[in-house]
This record gives sequence, structure tokens and C-alpha cells, in this order.
Amino acid sequence: MTNIDHNLIPESLDAYWMPFSSNRNFKQSPRFFVKARGMYYTDSNGNEVMDATAGLWCVNAGHYREYINQAIAKQLESLDFAHSFSAGHPAAFNFANRLVKHFPDALNHVFFTNSGSEAVDTALKIALAYHKLNGAGGRQRLVGREKAYHGMGFGGVSVGGLVNNRRQFGVLLPGVDHISHTLNIDKNAFSRGLPEWGAHLADDLTGLVQLHGAETIAAVIVEPVAGAGGVILPPQGYLQRLREICTEHGILLIFDEVITGFGRLGASCAAERFGVTPDIITTAKGITNATVPMGAVFVSDQIYDLFMNQSPAGVELFHGYTYSGHPLACAAGMATLDIYEDERLFERALQLNEHWTDAAMKLRDEVNVIDVRCMGLIGAIELAPRQDAPMARGTEIAKRCYEKGFWVRNIGDAMVFSPPLIITEEEITTLFEMLAETIREVD
Repeated sequence: MTNIDHNLIPESLDAYWMPFSSNRNFKQSPRFFVKARGMYYTDSNGNEVMDATAGLWCVNAGHYREYINQAIAKQLESLDFAHSFSAGHPAAFNFANRLVKHFPDALNHVFFTNSGSEAVDTALKIALAYHKLNGAGGRQRLVGREKAYHGMGFGGVSVGGLVNNRRQFGVLLPGVDHISHTLNIDKNAFSRGLPEWGAHLADDLTGLVQLHGAETIAAVIVEPVAGAGGVILPPQGYLQRLREICTEHGILLIFDEVITGFGRLGASCAAERFGVTPDIITTAKGITNATVPMGAVFVSDQIYDLFMNQSPAGVELFHGYTYSGHPLACAAGMATLDIYEDERLFERALQLNEHWTDAAMKLRDEVNVIDVRCMGLIGAIELAPRQDAPMARGTEIAKRCYEKGFWVRNIGDAMVFSPPLIITEEEITTLFEMLAETIREVD
């Protein structure tokens, strides 16, 4: 068999339809990453580029962790694949047992998926099935939030609130409603940590209860910190109020922690960081340090026990995926968890939070900067859009940052950051100084 270097620049770019991309623009001037180590990518031109977004919010322990690579290779030596449909392999059970120790005490059961999108759709289906088993089959309405991103399955897009993700796909799922987002630059610009204004926005859910009746609502799903919507932090008391309303009316509360899980905010998950325990948590991304695709849905004892107590015994949930609990993903996840524990990476974002915030807030007086939002190791620098060309300023700044050796991502005119948790204070300082310089260069 001939050894082929798959990192060579392709002869043709036609066959691959890239996701969430302007394919035609990319293929006119492609940029290829061919190597990654620690905080840095290397592109096909030999340029070293700091990864200021941890891939897509997911390479939390940094690139090329040899310990994880070895764990995957070792697993391949014994078992490459076994499905989980009335079968099993030890790694899935061992990994689940370890994972639940890092999440709120009531959420002691894990359903494995292959992505955040699958995790969200799984959580929504579990919520609907739970109410039906509980004698409340009329609870079929799902509630999302404006500006929310919950993956790209039909369920996730339906409860999501990003217009561009919805407009091409018709009416989506019926019986879905949305509450207001919590981004208000006029009232909360440059808040240090959680903004003071906006807890009352949780009462939008009360309005939907009054409109539809609590007996029709199955679940509400929110990102504790919204990521793809532009890093939107919850106002002080907002998540607590949502929990109160859900508890009062028998509505399941789902936290989508695909981004915030596994150390991004300085704790194992946002639920721990904010002291609010939902009924279901969805995760993915950082669960395997992005080495093998995987997601996980954490459910409460109350939900799990209702399914398990059905009589007679049989298939409790008619749902799953061929690769649920894939042996390689479990091996990668176990090794990743070892690193998180041994290097105390769940706490690192909390330790770096003050320096991260100080460095980001220095940009508040730069030209065209209208807001800075940050917490833990996640942040956004919001820029005023050009009057005739919204998104153009952010896109140009991101391009220039790359030319300076920094891979940053713009969501419209917001520059968003979520670096690997191994970033140093010196690298944080350099990152935001570079961004300030670049903002000054762009009209």
C-alpha cells in the first residue's frame, strides 16, 4: 500500500461541500491547516497560527495530546467497534461512571451521542417521552430562545433562534415557541462578569405558560452562556428564575452545555459554575478534546427512573445511534478526563478569569468597539457594523488577524474567543494586544 500524505494541498476542491462556509470564496483563496500542537496550528504555507478558538470551542486541553492519541491507539489494538444496541463494551460504562462524578449530583445517568446536534435532539425526545410516560402526553410544546444555537438537527434548529440557520428549511417542527434573548448592549455594555440588567426576561416563560397553558409545555432549552449567537452571558439571577418557573409548572429545564461543558467557565459545567441544576444537560465538543466525535446527554434520576420502572421490562427508549458509546470515543474521553483531572483544567479558566477580563476590557476605548463580554475563558469583542455593510468589519479584522498569526472567529461583527484552557497569561496579553492593533487598522 502506498503511503499518501493527505495533508498535501488537494489537486481539486470541487468534491467537498464544506459546512457553514462560503465554498466559492474559500476555494478562490484556500487556507489549509496541516499540523497542530498545543496552542498553535501550522498551515500549508508553514505559518504558525495561534488557535484562539480551540478549534470550534472544543480543543480544551490543547492540540496533539499524546496521551489521548496513545489511548485511542491502544483501544484499536483490542476492540475497534462494538455497537450498544442490547450489547455492550466496558469502556462506555466506565466512562459514564466517571463523567457523572463531575456533573451535578442529581444528573447521574448518561446517554451517549456523536455530536452536540445529536445530543440536543436526544434531549428533546427524552423530554417528550418522559411526559408521555408520566401521564402528561399533552406536554408536547418545546421552548427555545432567540439568538440560540442548538445544533443543526431538525429539533435543534427548531428550538434555535438564529435566523440564518432557519430560513432555508421551512416551518420546521410544530409546537415550538421562543423566549427573548438576553443581549442588551444599551443597558449592559462592558459589564464585568454577568450583567446586572435582564433577570426579568426569564418571565417570558411565564407569559408562554399563560398563553398556552403549562400542561402543554414539555421543556425549555437554553445555553447558560450562548456561544454561536455571539457569547451572550446570562443576567444575574436569570438562570435561577428560569429554574423556579420550570419547577413551579412542571416544565423540564434543559441546559445546552455543548460549549460551556468541560472547563470553559472555570468549572466542569455552567450548571456547577452558576449553582443552577437543570433536569437535562447536553454536552459534546470538549468531551474528547475533539479527537473523536462524541456527545453526551446527562439526565436526572427522576427522569431515568421513570423510564426504568416501566413494566414489563423492554426497550425503554426507542432511540439511539449506531456509534453511541463508540469504543474509540470512550477511550479518547477517558484519556481526556485524565488530563482535565491531573492538570486541574476545569479550574484553570476561573484562575485566569481576572487576567482574561482585564486584557479584554482594555479594548473598550478602541475605535468601533461597542461592547466587551467575557467570563472564564470565553469572550466577545462587539464592533459597530458598517452602515452599508454589516459583518464586513468583523470579517476583515478576522482576516488580518490570521495574517498576523492568530486564528480568531467573527460572528458577524463580534470577534469571539474560546482558546484552549492551557493558554498562558502572556499569550492572553499578546492576543488582545494584537486584536487592538488590528481594530485600529480597519475603518
